Amino acid sequence: MRSLIFIVLTGLFVSYIPTTLTHSKTETPKPISIEKEEVKSEAQLLYDRMHLQSILKFEAFEQALHGYHTLRPKKAGVLTVIDFTLPSTDKRMVVLDMEKEKVLFHTIVSHGRNSGEKYAKSFSNRHGSYQSSLGFFLTENTYQGGNGYSLVLDGLEKGINDQAKARAVVIHGADYCSESVIKATGRLGRSYGCPALPRALTKPIINTIKDGTLLYIYADNEQYMASSKVFQSLPSSGLLAQRDGGIDSLDNLN
Repeated sequence: MRSLIFIVLTGLFVSYIPTTLTHSKTETPKPISIEKEEVKSEAQLLYDRMHLQSILKFEAFEQALHGYHTLRPKKAGVLTVIDFTLPSTDKRMVVLDMEKEKVLFHTIVSHGRNSGEKYAKSFSNRHGSYQSSLGFFLTENTYQGGNGYSLVLDGLEKGINDQAKARAVVIHGADYCSESVIKATGRLGRSYGCPALPRALTKPIINTIKDGTLLYIYADNEQYMASSKVFQSLPSSGLLAQRDGGIDSLDNLN
């Protein structure tokens, strides 16, 4: 009898055990979302450190920096960029101290009279074209000429700007490159193809960039980019070798 009562009580106890104990489920942890950090290039990091966002387009800086590393000018430390995608009423020339990572000059600059009115849109390497040329130049010596204190430019890209010296395309000061001309006419005056500067800045800029620094004239021009050997995958063999490699004449950049 006692055995029977024990069995009945045991059965009742087991039947009242909460089902949650036998059917509990393990909660699957929610996946943790991890946002990927943007990986910036060397050019972008330097661009940010130099605070160039409001001064120079990143594309112009990136291309100039590529040429600076590829061509290896004999006088490193200074890089000049002219952005001809901007109107002549804007400050289109920037002189950069690459070692101290700072802007030295930021100024207006004129383009060739046959390159366009307010904007420079057409470019040439031909004599008598009175147009600006694109690409990389090496600064050379200074001299006193008809436009005063001037700086010789050696075009480094055959068929694109290598006639710069023969065409007397130099950096010089000009009265038509001034804020007063902009106010009077709505644009700067134009040169015969030279990057002309305001008179007050001519000497300090020339003295800063003379004797072997690199100048890059940018215009977001597809023909130039497709033809320039500086932007092709070539062995890094120095500035003179890059120049002597040559580029076929580009009549369509006239």
